[in-house]
Amino acid sequence: MTTTPHSESLAQRQCPQNILSIQSWVAYGHVGNAAAVFPLQRLGFEVWAIQTVQFSNHTGYGEWTGKVFPPEDIAELIDGIEARGALPECDGVLSGYMGSAGTVEAVVSAVKRVRTANPQALYCCDPVMGDVGRGVFVNPELPEHIAAHAVPAADIMVPNHFELELLTGRKVATLDDALAAAGELRSRLREGGPRIVVVTSLIREDAPEGSIETLAVSDEGTWICRTPLLPLDPPRNGTGDAIAALFYGQYLRTGNVAQALSLSMSALYALLERTHQAGTREIQLIAVQDELVQPQQVFEAQAVMTGPQ
Repeated sequence: MTTTPHSESLAQRQCPQNILSIQSWVAYGHVGNAAAVFPLQRLGFEVWAIQTVQFSNHTGYGEWTGKVFPPEDIAELIDGIEARGALPECDGVLSGYMGSAGTVEAVVSAVKRVRTANPQALYCCDPVMGDVGRGVFVNPELPEHIAAHAVPAADIMVPNHFELELLTGRKVATLDDALAAAGELRSRLREGGPRIVVVTSLIREDAPEGSIETLAVSDEGTWICRTPLLPLDPPRNGTGDAIAALFYGQYLRTGNVAQALSLSMSALYALLERTHQAGTREIQLIAVQDELVQPQQVFEAQAVMTGPQ
């Protein structure tokens, strides 16, 4: 197993590591930080959560209550954390749903402040913008702002299939298409970082029938992790938030892209299988909490032979 210099330096430090997670929050169910914080805590991280919105439930129900917080709140909360002298101890930033152009800029500003205090901190961006079948479900201005501001600041991007197409302007129908799009997105990530792109919910016409895949592309290599496609209709909200957190956490723990992909996808499959068995609309994070750490059924990441991306 290989590790990056960054991961080796982290491994020498006393756990737990600290992650600043800036996402939405719901009181009922699991999306945004409500889907990301608990898995990261079960993996052994301290999580400093900042909410971009607080709703009663996720918007997939069609009705909800709550409010959107102004972008200025993010900077104010970072001010308070900085006043505690804690920013040098922040090992990374995870962002999810941002909601507005102002929030994108506030998140990127927070990343810069963390990196000023700790240049080794890694930023993982889950560019929540839309999905296959639903299209773009955020403000029309948001994809452009994420592409212009969040992507160049990121070390790790975790788009789903639809978001990869949206960010690159490429149609992804085959593995070669996915590799080309992921390679283009990687070229736009922050120089000097690991430049990892993880494409979730990849559905391609040349994949085995009845499967769903996640593709990871990095300097270390390219891997696909394939699991059975469960008949979840409608697709469960929060799964993208959970897989971004699981991959990011496992990568910070191991420094190994293939291992992080395998462990995170195996945990996600256990989560979705339990959710399907329960017949619930909400993902069953608490019920499968042990498998978030050590999945009983492990799906291996398979190396993809490819040229430079």
